[in-house]
Amino acid sequence: MDIPALDPTLVARFKALVEPGRALDDPTAQAAYLAERRNLFHGHTPLVLRPGSVAEVAAIVRLAAETGTAIVPQSGNTGLVGGGVPDASGREILLSLDRLDRIRSVDPKDNTLVAEAGVILDKVHEAADAVGRIFPLTLAAQGSCRIGGNVSTNAGGTNVLAYGNTRQLVLGLEVVLATGEVWNGLRRLHKDNSGYDLKQLFIGGEGTLGIVTAAVLRLFPKPAAREVAFVAVESPAKALALFERLGEAGPLLTGFELMAGLALEFGLKHLAGARRPFAGAHPWYVLIEVSSPSTRIDARGLMEALLAEAIEAGIALDAALAESLAQQQAFWGLRHGMSEVQGHEGGSIKHDISVPIEAIPAFLAEAIPAVEALVPGCRPVPFGHMGDGNLHFNVSQPVGADKAAYLARWEEMNAVVHAIVQTYDGSIAAEHGVGRLKAHLLPGVKAPVELAMMRQVKAAFDPNGILNPGRILERR
Repeated sequence: MDIPALDPTLVARFKALVEPGRALDDPTAQAAYLAERRNLFHGHTPLVLRPGSVAEVAAIVRLAAETGTAIVPQSGNTGLVGGGVPDASGREILLSLDRLDRIRSVDPKDNTLVAEAGVILDKVHEAADAVGRIFPLTLAAQGSCRIGGNVSTNAGGTNVLAYGNTRQLVLGLEVVLATGEVWNGLRRLHKDNSGYDLKQLFIGGEGTLGIVTAAVLRLFPKPAAREVAFVAVESPAKALALFERLGEAGPLLTGFELMAGLALEFGLKHLAGARRPFAGAHPWYVLIEVSSPSTRIDARGLMEALLAEAIEAGIALDAALAESLAQQQAFWGLRHGMSEVQGHEGGSIKHDISVPIEAIPAFLAEAIPAVEALVPGCRPVPFGHMGDGNLHFNVSQPVGADKAAYLARWEEMNAVVHAIVQTYDGSIAAEHGVGRLKAHLLPGVKAPVELAMMRQVKAAFDPNGILNPGRILERR
């Protein structure tokens, strides 16, 4: 393919802004940065720039602003919507933040941690643990995703029920603006009502308004006890009834994950060392976590009592309460591996949706037969964060089907599922973001006035359209 190139003199100017060896122009060295993890997006770029300081990031953006050059920021490249991968034009420069990987400070008294954008999420967990605290953002990709991407996509995960999305976990930001100026908003204040909350524009902004280089993260006391249970239920309606009953646990309920039976079967088949939580297969499962802030609270006794009552009332079919930390991790491993194992079953058309919690059973009752009618033999494997209304409504190809032919129906199946989501006033982008994958869908689900406001914000922060163009909002 004949890819138009940026002017070599301009490329050389960008290359000179970082240390020798930190500007990658060899296709082999660039490869890991140019493909999205689900293999849906592949890009071309004249340069992958790996700055080692905020000053270098600012210099790169200043030159981009001066020359009208598009910049695509990337941190861990674990995104699922193509937002951090350059397009095929060869005219977008990729700016990797993976070398901005310092934890600048940890303050257990103030319950804050300042991390640069390239810090891997697990490193934040470790730093918090070392001072007797937790950072509650927990994702399947936490061993490779980085804070900059977590912030820029407003990452959710399995602890949203108790602690909220990334929006609720960030107190302040450091951001390189589209002019190359650096906004130092690294305030550690738990209350600040002195004007517009500017940081919230960059959280979930996917690098389209500014490049996040560091964040002040909220820490929380480490739970004194944690109990995890795998529970079998007959239907999503029964799972909802169980969730309502567990409301008695109040803030102690920190996890409530719904899984289709087939999703668990995939995990048992493909995850190394995976074991069935209890005898027999069931149509649906729920993974529950209760966390206690004090040893004076009997979390295990509470969990046992609530599950016994649920089984007696016919809400739950069976339950297995983890007997050790290793078994807790094994239970969570089954849940976190559900996206990965679908790859072993051929093509998977994925939907990251949210609806009101009480609408989840009705949504599934419509969406499952709808996709089965569209593609006979397809295998719906929905799972996700029922406690906050977010489901990964993934649909695996029919057994023996041609993978490419099945994936070619991605847009067609999306249209069916998203139409049902809209009837429940839901969202087609719950926690993975919009990126390039869904930018063309927003005009169909956002009111014109809402899209106009979004474009006004983009124009105010990035009037020349150099920051991650075509992500979230389509190019005009």
